[in-house]
Amino acid sequence: MLIVQKYGGSSLQDADRIRQIAARVLKTQRSGHEVVVVCSAMGDSSDELIDLAEEVSGNRPAREMDMLLTSGERVSNALMAMAVHDLGGSARSLSGAQAGIFTDAGHGAAGIVEVAPVRVREVLARGAVALVAGFQGLCRETGDITTLGRGGSDVTAVALAAALDADVCEIYTDVDGVFSADPRVVAGARLLKTVSSTDMLEMAATGAKVLMPRCVEYARRHGVEICVRSSFTDGPGTLVSRTPPPAGTGPRVTGVTHTGAMELVTVADPAAGPAAGTRFSVLLAEVSTLLAEARTPADMVQAVATPAGGEVAFTVPAADAPRTVGLLERHRDRLGHGPVRRLSGFGRVSVVGAGHPGAAGVAAALAGAGIGVRLTAATGLRVSALCAADRLHDAVRALHSACDLDTATEAVVHAGTGR
Repeated sequence: MLIVQKYGGSSLQDADRIRQIAARVLKTQRSGHEVVVVCSAMGDSSDELIDLAEEVSGNRPAREMDMLLTSGERVSNALMAMAVHDLGGSARSLSGAQAGIFTDAGHGAAGIVEVAPVRVREVLARGAVALVAGFQGLCRETGDITTLGRGGSDVTAVALAAALDADVCEIYTDVDGVFSADPRVVAGARLLKTVSSTDMLEMAATGAKVLMPRCVEYARRHGVEICVRSSFTDGPGTLVSRTPPPAGTGPRVTGVTHTGAMELVTVADPAAGPAAGTRFSVLLAEVSTLLAEARTPADMVQAVATPAGGEVAFTVPAADAPRTVGLLERHRDRLGHGPVRRLSGFGRVSVVGAGHPGAAGVAAALAGAGIGVRLTAATGLRVSALCAADRLHDAVRALHSACDLDTATEAVVHAGTGR
């Protein structure tokens, strides 16, 4: 078997942990497998580099930030290679560029355009462990090093697994796998043996931080199966699979996710009277288009009727709210909208799975727990509700219980279709 393993910063926080991971890698190889390892930067070293850059300069070019930040992954990979050699194994560390990760020119959040792992195959052919620095690539057009954005090492691992036709991509982290809710919030959260890539994508997009959405989407498009495991234990973890659910499996609820520090943005529609309905639909479409064009991480976008005529309401992470409001104000003449407001102090809770109870069911469950809901939005695979941030954890626990996830005994959970 060819196995791609990725280890995050929490798994590589010091020399002792690096040696422990090196021993795990060699154990896998000596079991008869070819092994490719993607390492993130050690511990909090990336944050430390960002802090240092802020001390040095108030105007940090994106190109130079990429040059700076990619050094962390190269350090951890070189140290891992040394540890493998020290334990009697053979390994060769490669930068993202050396491993054939080619990207577009988008510094800070580049997209992978091609993976040509020629040197990775050469290392494997020599019987060595191939170590690849995650989070980075090379833009052919400019010749510059680029970074892949948040969760980029996960994307690197999945992209290599796809290009190498690996049997599995193992993402090692500091938790045992994917749970039905954050176990730090819900004591009865269950470890899921299997989750569909469709449901995992929804969970990642709505707050489950164990995998980033881009990683899951890349895996789904390229047919890569991911196994999320803990680097601190030998547990089986969670398999994220494209395989459809078994015949006869009905719609299920997979889990409850949450995101704190959300803001509600409202865009007033000055239209009133008989023409208000048509105008309202136009404004909703125009605002949605503008947000999409600007790649604004808006969610729960919808039209809301008000006594004054109505408004378009949506949520954004608090960190993105100032930029989003500025964008709307700059396009006021184009959209013809009224005042834009920001309301803070919210969190978003979501129920994921084709068997979710719908917006009304979620609102009722939260009302039964004494939790008010400001906004709801539903799709076929999830329903989200906006509530006060100080009641967010209560909301997660209430919905986890209402969906029978606390007491369910079946640990294999799929989406309704698995497509």
